[in-house]
Amino acid sequence: MGRIVGIGACVMDTLVNVPRYPTEDTKLRATSSKPAGGGPVATGLVAAAKLGAEAEYIGVLSDDNGGRFLLQDFAKYGVKTDHVDIVSGKRSFTSVIWLSAETTSRTCVFDKGDLPPLSLSEEQKAAIAGAELLMVDGNEMDAAVEAAKFARENGVKVLYDCGGLYDGVERLLAHTDIMIPSEEFALGHTGAKTAEEAAKALFDRYHPEVIVITQGKRGGILYDGVQVVSYPIYPAVVVDSNGSGDVFHGAFANAVTRGYDYEKCCHFSSAVSGLKCTGVGARESVPDFDTVKSYMKENGYDL
Repeated sequence: MGRIVGIGACVMDTLVNVPRYPTEDTKLRATSSKPAGGGPVATGLVAAAKLGAEAEYIGVLSDDNGGRFLLQDFAKYGVKTDHVDIVSGKRSFTSVIWLSAETTSRTCVFDKGDLPPLSLSEEQKAAIAGAELLMVDGNEMDAAVEAAKFARENGVKVLYDCGGLYDGVERLLAHTDIMIPSEEFALGHTGAKTAEEAAKALFDRYHPEVIVITQGKRGGILYDGVQVVSYPIYPAVVVDSNGSGDVFHGAFANAVTRGYDYEKCCHFSSAVSGLKCTGVGARESVPDFDTVKSYMKENGYDL
């Protein structure tokens, strides 16, 4: 498999398990709490690494407690950080996430901190040029756009995890090969009424290789400019859904570097995301490749 690099959000989460969401101005006892690494691209890179790919994060982190934790967490999962800029006296990107046992949903409150924006160095550009795939998520927008342009000039595919309708997203969409928006993003950005219409509108406007629209519990669709194909979710007893979309994108990146066609990438990513939801923690619950392969075979799909 090839090498995957990523530019985007890297967050220190505090996961708080609660029996149900509290009403306003009350107290509720949590069943547990713990720190965890988060962020779309950062968690996607961990998923890709745990599935067997070589992965590296490029970005800016603080030397505060949050930044140190995030570096250690990357190291634990084998994600390289040789091209991360470390700055002093700044506040890390952090969040607190409530995980409801009653609804199996999650609610997040975040503080973006005050880290300076990433400015790509020649060494960081060289790391991008040496990769097979670049992952971006709309955070660090200026650097992500520059990196995406540079990547494509050097034959590196760009996968965009389109989760947020950030200002200027069209700048990054224009330099994307593999576009994976949520249904909410796709409908919101295009004004279309259905996912199928949105996929075709995005394809006609930005001309990527493929568009994959994720639809949560309904699976999703892919569109390659010729046909719309649906893919399913895989059965799982959901314990923690937080980060399942991030894991989907990281699994997709891994599958691309394995040489899978895009429909098989969708099935693989859906299975990985489903398995991840059976444990607590977006990163620690990502399965290894052999577990995914067996799980898919048990559910009628043979890699």
